[in-house]
Amino acid sequence: MDTRRQDSNQSVDQHLDIDDLNPDPFAQFQDWYQQAWDAGIPDANAMILATATVDGMPSARTVLLKGLDETGLVFYTNYESHKGRELAENPQAAVVFYWQQLGRQVRTAGQVERVTSDESFEYFSSRHRGSRLGAWASRQSEPLESRQELLKRVQELDSRYPGEDIPLPPHWGGYRILPEFFEFWESRENRLHDRFRYSRNEDGSWDIQRLQP
Repeated sequence: MDTRRQDSNQSVDQHLDIDDLNPDPFAQFQDWYQQAWDAGIPDANAMILATATVDGMPSARTVLLKGLDETGLVFYTNYESHKGRELAENPQAAVVFYWQQLGRQVRTAGQVERVTSDESFEYFSSRHRGSRLGAWASRQSEPLESRQELLKRVQELDSRYPGEDIPLPPHWGGYRILPEFFEFWESRENRLHDRFRYSRNEDGSWDIQRLQP
């Protein structure tokens, strides 16, 4: 299979300058993120999350961004999953967003911390009932003999919690990535892409630097 793709047909006259960027990377990300949703990109909040064991063995998967503020990016998962175990021993992660239709990519990385139980409960309570039961039923990343075994657990939980009052599982909740940098990339003709890196200073301010593509 030929996996090559044609270079972007954007004009070389189109480009980004530092003056076009918001000095706050969170505000710049929010702007691009909203444009991705406005463009109708499916699952614009999908991000590739990379974690690693304490000895450096990496792994990656797709998760969904579920919260964004001036401190970090939030996603939710099972704390006992493969990524949860890696984050317990090595609380650092990197994420990448790629919006092909816009020719844009954003990546960031930093320390990871758990969100508060109140934050986790608030988001958990907003989920569809079936998803909440699933969070209880799934021992994420553990071997499973059959799908029927999983469905049986869901049925048992459905009987145990017949209404909407389903408690937050102790093994489930959110993580917040605390970015140390942001990198914004936009496709250009002949692969002469625009690429900018925000680096955090000790006083909390940010420096912006153009990078070679």
